[in-house]
Amino acid sequence: MQIELLDTFLDLIETRSFHRTAERLHITQSTVSARVQALEAAVGGRLFTRSRAGTELSTEGLKFEPHARALRHAWTEAQRAVEPSSTAITLRIGIQNDLAAGQIGDWVANFRRTLPDCAFYIEPDYSVQMCRDLDRGALDFAVVYSPQSLPDLHIASIGEVRYRLISGDGATRAEVSPLRYIRGSYSPAFDASHRQVMPEFSAALLASGQNTAVAGLLAVMGGSGFVLEETAHSMVAGGKFRMVTDVEPIAQPIYAVMHQRHRTSRMHRRLTRIVAREISGRGGAEKE
Repeated sequence: MQIELLDTFLDLIETRSFHRTAERLHITQSTVSARVQALEAAVGGRLFTRSRAGTELSTEGLKFEPHARALRHAWTEAQRAVEPSSTAITLRIGIQNDLAAGQIGDWVANFRRTLPDCAFYIEPDYSVQMCRDLDRGALDFAVVYSPQSLPDLHIASIGEVRYRLISGDGATRAEVSPLRYIRGSYSPAFDASHRQVMPEFSAALLASGQNTAVAGLLAVMGGSGFVLEETAHSMVAGGKFRMVTDVEPIAQPIYAVMHQRHRTSRMHRRLTRIVAREISGRGGAEKE
């Protein structure tokens, strides 16, 4: 079976549109139709039904979906297994952008101490893309803010980080100017908490989804905004900003995500423990 047929099938489940899938895969709509027909001929059943509401999985398609995901994941792992490498195992790890910026060095050093026979490929990214890459086998392990509920992913809560409000205009909420406010939009969970804590600032004129970007904008333009606690302390120490003391920090949960087939793997359990220890501030090498 051509792997492109599975890619098209799985993408069509997400988009529910032959036209949108054609755009995303950079192929023509007729090619999408031809691939679906070829896959249906191969499995011996109709996989989709089409209506004005969109494209939906048929009963046979619902049955085939978990097998398609497993086949796609196994194929990617098989390709990686035969790639030339100086080590027996190469682990591909995704880390949420904000976490990678400040903690990637300590984490990777601990990974290497704990698993000295492994090679590591580290890729900072956003949660949605990392979960997709885990699902298809392009990543082995990821640390994310917003795990996606895909059928083949195992999700474990491993701690949280905090974002603090700092301001160049004063140390109280009353001194924070809406016109000089830079809104961090770090995840759906963060946004929901922000709306509760700072409802009048949710429609700020300037916003960013990355801690380094918000910190950089604040450094150049002044004003106020939520940044990671470690970043907040550093910027306050520089003398240009103050902690806004009457606004509570916003906690952002962190999750380890992996494919279901790896949830009992000793290696993946050790990676999870390492990250959980680093997030809690205990650090140190993973013990047997």
